[in-house]
Amino acid sequence: MSPGEIHDEHPFATPPEMRDPVRQFRGRLASPVTLVTSGEPAARAGLTVSSLLVADGDPSFVHLLVGNSTDLWDAIRETGSFIVHVLTAEHRELSDRFASIRPSPGGLFLGIAVGDTDYGPEIGAIGTRAYCRYVGHFDDAYHALVHGIIERVVLDDVRRPLQYYRGEYFHG
Repeated sequence: MSPGEIHDEHPFATPPEMRDPVRQFRGRLASPVTLVTSGEPAARAGLTVSSLLVADGDPSFVHLLVGNSTDLWDAIRETGSFIVHVLTAEHRELSDRFASIRPSPGGLFLGIAVGDTDYGPEIGAIGTRAYCRYVGHFDDAYHALVHGIIERVVLDDVRRPLQYYRGEYFHG
């Protein structure tokens, strides 16, 4: 155990015998780690999202799975827009913060360079992002499968994208 650690394992992890097999299956698929933001300056919302699909075409779409009780889902419905930021290896702590794994006293956006846009909060330290217009969703008991049209893309040279696989981060 490293200094400052209290447990060898994650203290909130579900015991193996109680884990959902579908979640275990999904966990075996490498997923990109993104930060999705939405909301007005006084009501910013953000969430780490790995369940995401991009479909290119004319128009191009992004489809993402968001918990239907999250502030992000409320903000997307209220504003009709959102930004998908692609995280890199350097953004692991940011990913944990917006996944509510790491404490963020003072709020999720405190201490982060944020620009407010027509699509929602733009995280300045993250160079690759897509600006999306909400066009609909599919609801189930726990999630909303959000559909957005990609209206603008900003790219940087992402050489070390952050990925999530079986409960751990990996990067190139």
